[in-house]
Amino acid sequence: MRVALLAPLPPEQTGIADYAAVLKMALEASSVEVITPLAGCGNDPQRAAARVAEFDWSGVDVVHAELGGGRLAEFHALRALRARYPGLPLSATVHDPERLVWRRASLPWPLSLAQSMPSPWPQAATVLADPLCLYEERQLANSLDALVTLTETGRSCLVRRMRLPADKVHVIAHGNQVIEPTPLPPLEPLRLLYFGFIYRGKGIEDLLDALALVVRRQPQMLSRVRLTLAGGSAPEMAFEPGGSYLDQLRRRIIEQGLESLVEWRLDLPAEDIATQIKAHHVMVLPYRESKKLRLLGEQRGTSGALSWAVACGRGVITSDARAFAEEVATGNGAIYAQGDVNALAQELQELLEAPQRCLQWAERATQIGHERRWPATAQRFKALFTNLCEGRGHAK
Repeated sequence: MRVALLAPLPPEQTGIADYAAVLKMALEASSVEVITPLAGCGNDPQRAAARVAEFDWSGVDVVHAELGGGRLAEFHALRALRARYPGLPLSATVHDPERLVWRRASLPWPLSLAQSMPSPWPQAATVLADPLCLYEERQLANSLDALVTLTETGRSCLVRRMRLPADKVHVIAHGNQVIEPTPLPPLEPLRLLYFGFIYRGKGIEDLLDALALVVRRQPQMLSRVRLTLAGGSAPEMAFEPGGSYLDQLRRRIIEQGLESLVEWRLDLPAEDIATQIKAHHVMVLPYRESKKLRLLGEQRGTSGALSWAVACGRGVITSDARAFAEEVATGNGAIYAQGDVNALAQELQELLEAPQRCLQWAERATQIGHERRWPATAQRFKALFTNLCEGRGHAK
């Protein structure tokens, strides 16, 4: 089977690029040939559409795209492919349901005039143009042969918003690296880890404020807890301007008196990720949903960082953003209301008072991690692609 994968790939610094790279390797290990026709196009819709026109698709059995992260190239490539090759099986993993791309590549006139105006006019124009964007998303979604989400929550949201037949959307959980489990470190001090790209919207301020609140309430906790902030410091896409976010976090750490218990591990090499996670007891993901995106819909994706946690057999404390509630619903962590610093502080305090909960979370996380290993995940994709080929009869 020959699959064309339309996706960002490293060295692009996005979670979707990392996901696509590992999916490609896992499929190739399961005897699927994977080609990447859009390599070098970046996030340029026009270049992607031109590449579709230039490429020889006659030897491709299935095209699979990774949609999300504010990217438009793959979306427009799929539209061009469906128009040119109505019989070619097309599928896509939707990383940010309930929408496919959330915004158009360009605004129609006269809304396009607002793009050169100061804020909030460009944002207002985007909202006004959203019905057209949503129409185009629904049009493409219904023309695809299959869509994939990483959670049931994402699936139900996508089906409803894109007005899709329920059997067209499949759930294939985020694949996990094959990592052998190791015991937790000694339970004191309790080692917390934030891991992921570091930019506004991840709620890291809430985590710092909650930890400071715990220490103010119970000063003896200062010696019983440590926090590591690890991950990429230069993501491909940051959602807000406003100066150096890292410098803002560093100032906040000093203002909150947390210098002695916070450690940084920026731009962690890939080969060190598992070791770093396993050196901690719990990962904390305090994400907040974007207020701007709420005007356009609900973002119900999941997290590559959360996938790393279960792969390494570690529990998580997460906000209720995205589809995180589903991801920790079976006993591998705890959840709190996003943006509620007091609620997060309470979760941290309870964990410090009963650190043996980490052991229970780790045991369940290890089970989930084993079930979702990439070789098994690749087999699920392979079975889906085989069914698409049989259903389309290879007509192109």
